[in-house]
Amino acid sequence: MTLSKPLPLLVGQGLPAFDTITPEQVEQAIPELLKELNQSLSALESDLEKRLSQSESISWDEVMDPLHQLGERLRWSWGVVSHLNGVCNTPALRQAHKQQQGAVVKFGNRAGQSRAVYRALEALKATSSQLDATQERILTSALRDMQLRGVGLEGEEQQTFNAAGERLAELATTFGNHVLDATNGWSYTLEREDELAGLPVSLRQLLAQAASDAGESGWRLGLDMPRVAPFLKFSERRDLREMVYRAQVGRASRGELDNNPLIAQILELKLKKAHLLGYGNWAEVSLASKMAKSVHEVEDLLEELRAAAFPVAEQELAALAACASRHGASEATELMPWDVSYWAEVLRQENFELNSEALRPWFSLEQVMKGLFVLCQRLFDIQIVAADGEAPIWHSDVRYFRVLEASNGAPLAGFYLDPYSRPGSKRGGAWMDECLIRSGSTNGGHVSPVAYLICNQSPPVGDTPSLMTFDEVETLFHEFGHGLQHMLTTVERPQAAGINNVEWDAVELPSQFMENWCYERATLMGMARHWQSGEPLPEAEYQKLLAARTFMNGGATLRQVHFALTDLRLHSQWTPHSSESPDQLRRHIAATTTVMEPIAEDAFLCAFSHIFAGGYAAGYYSYKWAEVLSADAFSAFEEVGLEQEEEIVATGRRFRDTVLSLGGSRSPSEVFEAFRGRKPSSEALIRHSGLVAV
Repeated sequence: MTLSKPLPLLVGQGLPAFDTITPEQVEQAIPELLKELNQSLSALESDLEKRLSQSESISWDEVMDPLHQLGERLRWSWGVVSHLNGVCNTPALRQAHKQQQGAVVKFGNRAGQSRAVYRALEALKATSSQLDATQERILTSALRDMQLRGVGLEGEEQQTFNAAGERLAELATTFGNHVLDATNGWSYTLEREDELAGLPVSLRQLLAQAASDAGESGWRLGLDMPRVAPFLKFSERRDLREMVYRAQVGRASRGELDNNPLIAQILELKLKKAHLLGYGNWAEVSLASKMAKSVHEVEDLLEELRAAAFPVAEQELAALAACASRHGASEATELMPWDVSYWAEVLRQENFELNSEALRPWFSLEQVMKGLFVLCQRLFDIQIVAADGEAPIWHSDVRYFRVLEASNGAPLAGFYLDPYSRPGSKRGGAWMDECLIRSGSTNGGHVSPVAYLICNQSPPVGDTPSLMTFDEVETLFHEFGHGLQHMLTTVERPQAAGINNVEWDAVELPSQFMENWCYERATLMGMARHWQSGEPLPEAEYQKLLAARTFMNGGATLRQVHFALTDLRLHSQWTPHSSESPDQLRRHIAATTTVMEPIAEDAFLCAFSHIFAGGYAAGYYSYKWAEVLSADAFSAFEEVGLEQEEEIVATGRRFRDTVLSLGGSRSPSEVFEAFRGRKPSSEALIRHSGLVAV
């Protein structure tokens, strides 16, 4: 008798066969998987209860390994569905995801609230003398996570808690879909040459291609970042900048796609879950598993940065107004938000003679990747080689690479790179996610890590390759930093390998650390080659980039503080009975965290996917918290001298052996001190940001 092959979505190991996975398969496979997982969990619970009742000892292999295998099977299959939903979104896939999401959440609740499992973990903890430090940390986190998932709740309280969790998952998906649909649903076609005033050739080509793809003539504007950001920066037509800006900040705030009601529901449900768990608010729940110990501690850091950035941001705004005045612009008397990017670019060129658009030809994606790979070999002794054709892909844009030990060619890891914006099917932003997690024992064999690296940069246009803005270069380095921590881990226990079990407010350390290398001479001059002539970036342009590094950084820092403080207070202070709506609370915070009042139509919260559709609720501050660590980490290289190759290489190896290797096996504080030899300091961040604390 011939056994039928499992559905590709149920294989549960190895690289997913993306090209064979359909929405129909999602509807068939996920219920089948959940049925099997529920049966396996029941069998595990029965065995554990029997052992506990007979006072038998329980080993790590008897509880933690089976739990991981259950979770990993679900993570693998549902992770594929969620991944495809983000990068190849279609109505059918979206519907299949929505239909199965509730059942997935229910299983997660059941596993996270299993009394038998929790009691077994407590029994295991009582034998901690037999566990190593990594096992102890994993076990402590597992017990805490079960407590936060409501294992201590009973009866109606647990039902209410679980119903809130299921509804939150549904609302998060709907929120994200609304943002995607609102972004894709707006366009404006420019038809006259005068409407193109100031636009660089690369943007004109991109807009023309967008119009052609839509079956139109002219130049088609959209709200995806490769089109909207350069338009606001270069368009001389203030009326068009205003139109585009209002559309951008008003996304998902009207009609059927209005996220305002969802925001209130999400906040209320999180507050309800917090109260059921015995916490005062969701921020306290969030911080229970982070480096920061209290809301007060986070607010102290944000205030330190706000105080340093606010006067600088005020000076920057005054400089923009003066620049507009010198050019005889009418808006000099009252700058509006749609003027900021435009006059900042004019002032950048005045101050530094640096035309950010003119730099694109020196940063083709291929050259930037070569420079990035050379840096990784130099610092971390790894070799990265193209392996296109060796792995299934989900779109023709996608590439696959293998990571090897440079010294002996031993395989370490792999990663997918999906670099370009695809309006209509791919959500905005950039992120790293886990495809496969390192393990030394799963199913008796070793698993090498594989990462997804997703960006939304400028795509090729015609025969011209993807020519990147410097911001896009930094974004690629940032996401690759996440990938390095995932891929270069040496932790064999998957629960603490790579980014797993790393506190959320420390997980940005490697990513932000890598951004610094975009400015280091050897790296930048090595990757900045003209895509046609091969000529290196002129020295004068490199010096301009260095000089302009902290340009407008007061406003940029203040913007991040504004986002972080808004997030924190929405989750620590706002309640359904508050006298202010979430938007009003945000505007109240803006009085001290912005130097330009948000316009009436600014519905920023309606597109704040990080906290309402992602994992950053009461955790957006993590970017700045981790930036303290990353800036201080990079300063270790500055201290030995960036021109001192032998010392740089030695420091890079130490960074690999600590931050990139140890993952979540030790606390972030221990890992940082193992690398740096001391506790972190915010001095380097203030210095790198060009801010002077007041």
